[in-house]
Amino acid sequence: MATEKARQLLARLAATPDAAVPNLPFVQRALLLPLLSAASVLLRLPVILSSSPLRSRRTLPVPVISVGNLTWGGNGKTPMVDFLARRFHAMGVSPLILTRGYAGGDESKMLRRRLADTSTKIGIGANRAAVASSMLQKHGHVDPCDAFRREKFSSARNRAATSESAKIGLAILDDGMQHQSLLRDVEVVMVNGLTPWGNTHFIPRGPMREPLSTLTRADIVVIHHADLVCEAQLETIARTVQDSGATCSVFFSKLAPSHIFEVHQPLQKLSLNALDGMITLCVSAIGCPDAFIRTVREIGPLNVDRLDFSDHHFFNGHDLELIQERVRQLVDQHNKETVVLVTEKDYDRDPDVLKMLGVKVWVLSSSLQIMPLKEQGEDELMRKLKDIITATRHVVQP
Repeated sequence: MATEKARQLLARLAATPDAAVPNLPFVQRALLLPLLSAASVLLRLPVILSSSPLRSRRTLPVPVISVGNLTWGGNGKTPMVDFLARRFHAMGVSPLILTRGYAGGDESKMLRRRLADTSTKIGIGANRAAVASSMLQKHGHVDPCDAFRREKFSSARNRAATSESAKIGLAILDDGMQHQSLLRDVEVVMVNGLTPWGNTHFIPRGPMREPLSTLTRADIVVIHHADLVCEAQLETIARTVQDSGATCSVFFSKLAPSHIFEVHQPLQKLSLNALDGMITLCVSAIGCPDAFIRTVREIGPLNVDRLDFSDHHFFNGHDLELIQERVRQLVDQHNKETVVLVTEKDYDRDPDVLKMLGVKVWVLSSSLQIMPLKEQGEDELMRKLKDIITATRHVVQP
């Protein structure tokens, strides 16, 4: 419990802008912030070294799409990986996802469950070059550009059927912005539209993992949660991307809820309307809980309460008691049954612990969608990816 409180305190300090520092308690202002600032300088050194042009990089025999971010948490990185894997599978290209499996592997577990009905392979390990070599040797590989050319001549059903037994056609590097050991054909950078750059300080004083100048490496920038912010905010973010020196295409995405499932019956889909008139306690340990809350409120429960934990937190016995007590309070307050609602990431982290709560626990299932803003929709994004891959692979399209 003390560790979780410390993590939440550090997260609050990391989100504190310079203008609000004078309002902090003396110990935090005079002691913790200077320590965090000093740590930020030390932690930037490995990032600088990893980006050195002198460092050797491994080339894979298949195209590599890196999906990364400049800041920690809530950028839609994993939903984008899921989105791309499904789209390439539908084209008849079997994707390999390379992920580190960070913090218990909740994201990799979620990807494995969600993509079980596709030809996607998932390789887990810190040395993603070695993992990729092993997976490619096991499954074999093919040139995806052949599938790109065939795409317009075959139906989606035939392409999907072909890809189920296909060799690996491309690799998707999950959280790849800071992983420079692999050369990549396409660099996709996700930006959280709600808090794009935070207080602009580097970890742990702020959320930045890379400087804004790193955007010059990007081929595509996707502003996530674009449906939850105003057009002026989107314009400001896009202008900041441009001012950084980047010449990449900018797209916009959102998380669209599709259905709900109960923790004891994950294969049984419930309509979102099941939340109508419900008292809902949103429990999450994710990077951007505000986006989760706003999405749930738009679905339309009678009342929405929240209980936030730090990103990747594993729920323990004390947490379960805390959740149960909050549920009892809501039941007493509203004289109505209360449902606990969690994200898929929270569910996949440890589904068994959620089954121990003794109350109704539902999981909100959502998928990333590309919003058709500024004539930059899903078709344009996929066309851009295919064009870059085709060009880097020196394949001339007919």
